[in-house]
Amino acid sequence: MNHKKIGMIGCGNMAQAILKGILNGGVFSGSNVIAADPIPETREYVSKQFGIKVTENNKEAAEFADILFIAVKPIHFSVAVSSIAEAVTPDMLLISIAAGKTIHETERLLGNQVKIIRAMPNTPAHVGAGAAGLSHNDPVTESDLEDAVDIFKSFGTAQVLPEYLMDAVVGVCGSAPAYIFILIEAMADAAVADGISRAQAYQFVCQTIIGSAKYVLETGKHPAECKDIVCSPGGTTIEAVQVLERNGFRNAIIEAQRACVKKSKELK
Repeated sequence: MNHKKIGMIGCGNMAQAILKGILNGGVFSGSNVIAADPIPETREYVSKQFGIKVTENNKEAAEFADILFIAVKPIHFSVAVSSIAEAVTPDMLLISIAAGKTIHETERLLGNQVKIIRAMPNTPAHVGAGAAGLSHNDPVTESDLEDAVDIFKSFGTAQVLPEYLMDAVVGVCGSAPAYIFILIEAMADAAVADGISRAQAYQFVCQTIIGSAKYVLETGKHPAECKDIVCSPGGTTIEAVQVLERNGFRNAIIEAQRACVKKSKELK
């Protein structure tokens, strides 16, 4: 168990997913965690749900922490960061999950000697199956990075990459669950049209997606090779693949994801 102290500025959905991961996974003790939020009902819920100390004072949380999360909406980012500026020390690790907020912008508010990690987690973090991209500035040490990766791995997986790729992470990770949800719904609709109940259809589809992803990760096979294994000559699967290709399935995914990345760049 890591004995460093965690502070959380903002207690929204993603912040709660992070708290759930680090506490349920035994990465940190509840006595070493504090969360700040301006809404009394949210503080009360988080306190009862996770057994941690809560406060409405961002600076109090910052003064407590060795690792401080900025988990506020982008519109509130500048105000939240400015409120803790006096409490941030060179030894503190700051982890921001505010979408679109660059390391440079955080440095501008706090100074470029502050250790900063920018993270882009995604929605499946809520069920312990998230994926996150992490970028960092020069003051961040290998030990700091290990702490951050351990935190994000407590509710999924994490990859470290240069910040210029973070918009691509939005496309392939942050926004990507929406693409998968549409695929689930469409496949289930087809199954229902063929007579399977809605509840059973969702079970079949979701487990098939989970299993297929696990197959790729655990076998190390190229996805195209995995597809070829399922496609018997003259069989049902290759017939379906032919229809998908004829309707631009692959290209639609590529274009949608690249449009997402383009939009992410434009929002800065």
